[in-house]
Amino acid sequence: MAGTEHTVVVGAGIGGLAAAVALARTGRRVTVLERASEIRPVGAGFGMAPNALRGLDALGAGDAVRALALHGSGGIRRADGRWMVRTDMAEVRRRFGDPLVVLRRSDLVDLLLGALPDGALRTGAEVERVDPGGGRRPALVRLRGGEEIGADLVVAADGIHSAVRRALFPAHPGTLYSGFTCWRLLSRPGVRMEPAEIWGRGQGAGVMPLKDGSVYAYFVHRATEGGRAPAGERAELERLFGGWCAPVPETVAAAPEDAVIRGDLYRLAAPLPAYHRGRIALLGDAAHAMLPHLGQGACQAIEDAVELAHAVGAPGGPGDRVPDGLARYSASRAPRANGIAAASASAARMMGMTARPAAGLRDAALTAVGRALPGLFYRTFERTFDWAPPTGG
Repeated sequence: MAGTEHTVVVGAGIGGLAAAVALARTGRRVTVLERASEIRPVGAGFGMAPNALRGLDALGAGDAVRALALHGSGGIRRADGRWMVRTDMAEVRRRFGDPLVVLRRSDLVDLLLGALPDGALRTGAEVERVDPGGGRRPALVRLRGGEEIGADLVVAADGIHSAVRRALFPAHPGTLYSGFTCWRLLSRPGVRMEPAEIWGRGQGAGVMPLKDGSVYAYFVHRATEGGRAPAGERAELERLFGGWCAPVPETVAAAPEDAVIRGDLYRLAAPLPAYHRGRIALLGDAAHAMLPHLGQGACQAIEDAVELAHAVGAPGGPGDRVPDGLARYSASRAPRANGIAAASASAARMMGMTARPAAGLRDAALTAVGRALPGLFYRTFERTFDWAPPTGG
């Protein structure tokens, strides 16, 4: 494969951009293909856990994210406002080396775009077909319009409904609707608040202040797949959450209608048999789409990017490192990411309890742990937050 050491990344979301930056830092020539005509702000905000911050350190972006993000304590509340669990960010930092931080999605996208080599990003480039190659044969990516691009490595980061995943694993059942829909928004309610997740019966919300004074909020509710609110999505949030504790109603009321983004929540119906085939690696939601209830979707994509770059290594040298590197990547990432996806589904079931007795027992158990055994609550995150970038050869 000498002379063809070219990496193509399909998709310019968080995972795709992180992979492109990580692979470029090894010395690889990287092209990122994004089907949209331009990179626009999509989504609202999200949290970065300590494991993701260590991954961003490996990309040279960790300190910039820490500077952009708000660091604050928070916890889990009931819909009436009573705290069940309080989290102390100083304790999180002591245990895991970093706090949980919250920032705008667009800020992280801008940081990663700025770290790409000049000319690496191609917008308006829609992938129509892929050939995974194999042996000494390169992978091929065919664009709409007929252009074909050969590469010794292709990274499929084309999201939860990945067309590349369907092409590589046609027998896989694909995605499964979770039974929940989700609204996300940015708002400026003008009231002071602590970061919190609020749990009700069959629904939940989160309010996360950002460093610029705005608030990122999300709302999850059991709903029929594909539903839309006839009176508008903000009015629907007011109907569903208007009686909840402050600052939930204030946050909704201050959001412009066009700032409310609604999307149904999906996960993979079953784990993939592998995260690669031939010379194509799957990454992020394309590999392990998970529910957002542990806040690990983007975090796991960043881990994927760092471990993939380490596994395939720098270009040049004797032999072709990509096939063995992809096998190592798949063997390392699949058990961890699939496990976190399963844990996220369990968290969704816990938050989504609709029966009053079950939800009452859940709330009582969380409150007891929060008051008497706070260390036990932190320990539930150890397997997730303790990841560190690989070192050595």
